[in-house]
Amino acid sequence: MCGIAGAIGSLSPTLIAAVDAASKSQRHRGPDDDGAWQSGPTGSAGAAFGFRRLAILDVSGHGHQPMHDPSTGNCIVFNGEIYNFLELRQELESAGVRFASRSDTEVVLAGYRRWGEGVLDRLRGMFAFVIWDAGSRTVLMARDRLGIKPLYVTVGAAADGKRRLVFASELRSLLASGCTGRTLDPVAVDSYLWHGFTIGPHTLVAGVELMPPGTWCRIDPDDPTFTPRRYWQPPSARNAVPGPAAVDTLRHELQTSIRQHLLADVPLGVFLSGGVDSSAIAAMAAELSPAGAGSLRTFNISFDEAAYDESKHAIEVARQLGTEHKDIRLTEQAFGDGIEAALAAMDQPTFDGINSWFVSRAVRDHGMTVALAGTGGDELFGGYRSFVDVPRAARAARTTRWVPAGLRRAAAGAAARWRMGRFGEVPPQTRWGKLGDVLDGDGSLLCAYQTHYALFTADIHRRLREGRPQTTWLGLPHERATELRELVADQPSLHAVSLLEQQSFLGERLLRDTDWSSMAVSLEVRVPLLDHRVVEAAAGVDAVRRFEPLGRKMLLRELALGKVTPEVFDRPKSGFALPMELWCRQRLKDGVAEVLADRAACAAAGLDHDTVGRLWRSFLQQAPGMYWSRIWAVFVLLRWCQRHGLRM
Repeated sequence: MCGIAGAIGSLSPTLIAAVDAASKSQRHRGPDDDGAWQSGPTGSAGAAFGFRRLAILDVSGHGHQPMHDPSTGNCIVFNGEIYNFLELRQELESAGVRFASRSDTEVVLAGYRRWGEGVLDRLRGMFAFVIWDAGSRTVLMARDRLGIKPLYVTVGAAADGKRRLVFASELRSLLASGCTGRTLDPVAVDSYLWHGFTIGPHTLVAGVELMPPGTWCRIDPDDPTFTPRRYWQPPSARNAVPGPAAVDTLRHELQTSIRQHLLADVPLGVFLSGGVDSSAIAAMAAELSPAGAGSLRTFNISFDEAAYDESKHAIEVARQLGTEHKDIRLTEQAFGDGIEAALAAMDQPTFDGINSWFVSRAVRDHGMTVALAGTGGDELFGGYRSFVDVPRAARAARTTRWVPAGLRRAAAGAAARWRMGRFGEVPPQTRWGKLGDVLDGDGSLLCAYQTHYALFTADIHRRLREGRPQTTWLGLPHERATELRELVADQPSLHAVSLLEQQSFLGERLLRDTDWSSMAVSLEVRVPLLDHRVVEAAAGVDAVRRFEPLGRKMLLRELALGKVTPEVFDRPKSGFALPMELWCRQRLKDGVAEVLADRAACAAAGLDHDTVGRLWRSFLQQAPGMYWSRIWAVFVLLRWCQRHGLRM
């Protein structure tokens, strides 16, 4: 796990310095080692790489990067882990390849020498890597299938007028390189205000793209362009079959994934919240760990605020599994002391992610370098309310299409008033408050999904944007909306919702938040449920067996939690969340209020100051649907723009 940076094009001294600046800004991602390399002399067309290493496999100097292949002249910078590298290594050794290290990076480099771009089809892991191909004098850039590891790219003209492509593991590193402007992308801001995070490939910085998951790109240094091509598509469920065979396949792939994810040459632990997903990972890790359950270390975060504290469930699961468990208390005081560091570490604004930073820091402080997480269980096995609400909303929109729009809106408003009571400065931002938006929809699952997850009603979203023109479709960049429509077309409805969850909430928010928040404290987080073979196997299980009863994740419980009493999980779903609702009204109140009241900050970010003020007052008055996440999303955006000097 590391931070990579580099440039492709004419290697001027300015460009080499930019790569160095980007690499140095990522020291937190790799405090153990660093390196730099360039393909030829300054002034030539080629590539320059920078690297920061967090040593996980083969912690000796043999794992140093950028890694050079002396037999071909190829060179790689690699961020991530290849979990099946031992099997690939054995295959390559049988073909005569000899290795100088025990690292997975060298396996990728040797695999590229033998299979070219075909190496991507063989990799099982999380990765973003860039390879200089000395023979063709081109560069191969690739990102893992689910988008667990990020890669940001900007293409433009250098000071000498020649085109160059610059890349890095973090958006902030491209800002540090000086190769980007400080202008906000209006499409990204529009998307952010809809979701509380930005939908790729757009980023908040105009001219910077996030490489899409499951893609690769070949780049010519003489004329660098960035046109990613897909090598993997999320799986269809049209061929899912009933019966035990598909479940057996899923069980095998899940066990294989857990076993491979346990491989590390440094201390490894498991995030254990006490919910189904993290408990499933802990249970399977305890069963498959070569040293036994007693050697497995598990961790949970607990709070003084009883309404948010689920530590007793995590402690009980750990007791039943027999792991070495640590309960870590996070007080409001400790949160307040750490919040500035967490906000400073945020790579792109997000309404969440702060929780992941605190738990990552706590686990790192207890000596871990690697942690396994249960991310992905809700998306794969129907754990969210969206699996119920989205198909229902789509049906409602289709059923009422014959009713004139004005009548639909009037009926929705009457229903919301009946359900929620009187309105204040801001109409209810609840599901009932969004009923008018739902009925205005086109009846598609994608439309219903976007409405379900909107931070604000469409009217408030328009007001927030200070009268600026609409640049997205329900918060989605238009090209991304087209891709998602095609992805879910003709899919069974529950699998379609699963795909949307994987592509949006998971891929664009959870995984991105996990990366920046964990790497900020030099911790590698692994997500075994998101091994692509597990994702594909889950899609092969028929919908009844996979999803029902909705919200219970019974299939995952059956596969992994046979040794834990079912009563531990028979409680309402909560997820891991900090007591932000309380803390925003108490310790953080003055700081949040000061930022939201800053008229210049709102104008710089393209937000309407008066609407921001109404939202804040409605939050303080506990108006319906004005949860902390809605106000926090606006606050974080403004703070991030201030910190990095971005404006419209």
